[in-house]
Amino acid sequence: MKHTISSEWKGGLEFESDVDGHKVITDAPIANNGQNRGPSPKKLQLVALAGCTGMDVVSILKKMRVDVEKCNITVEGKMTEEHPKYYEKMHIIYEFSGKDLPMDKIQKAVKLSEETYCGVEALYKKAIEVTSEIRII
Repeated sequence: MKHTISSEWKGGLEFESDVDGHKVITDAPIANNGQNRGPSPKKLQLVALAGCTGMDVVSILKKMRVDVEKCNITVEGKMTEEHPKYYEKMHIIYEFSGKDLPMDKIQKAVKLSEETYCGVEALYKKAIEVTSEIRII
């Protein structure tokens, strides 16, 4: 399987990418000579991880018949100080709310995502440390 996107330069540091018909704008903050018209490409790496594992976890929990009312995923990325600057560590915080949430099933769903299904995390783990925690709200 092969995925392809295209990105068109819009001036300054702004690019508009076409992802399966969805427009995604990336730019830099004004302080970095951008116009702040979209998120930075690096931060989209965090978005990709949250979205990938999040889709896995909610799908798995649905199959387990766990009634989650709310699921929030926060990804913290620790950057290197020297150029090229990149994330040297990412930490995922899974927050769930609902009635009578079984922690064992939530832990199993998270583990399945992290160890089996999430391709974004699998790739990141080849280069950096990825950790996680689960919180029931």
